[in-house]
Amino acid sequence: MADTEGVALSTIAVQRGDWTNLAPDLADLVAPPVTVSASPLQRPVGDWRRGQLARSRGNMPVGKHRRAAR
Repeated sequence: MADTEGVALSTIAVQRGDWTNLAPDLADLVAPPVTVSASPLQRPVGDWRRGQLARSRGNMPVGKHRRAAR
C-alpha cells in the first residue's frame, strides 16, 4: 500500500510517568509506570460546517413530533 492510501482511524498516546512513592534506589530497578490511551482521530469542525450541522438538526424528526402508530 502506498503511503498516501493509508488512513489512520485512531491516535495512540503513551506517557511515561515517574515513581513518586518508591525510594530512588528501588525506582531504578523497576520500570516506570506507563499510561497508554487511544482515541478516535477527528479533525476540528470549522465554523461553516458547524453552522451547516446546526441548520440540518432543525430538519431532523424528533420523537414528540411524530404521529402515534395506528
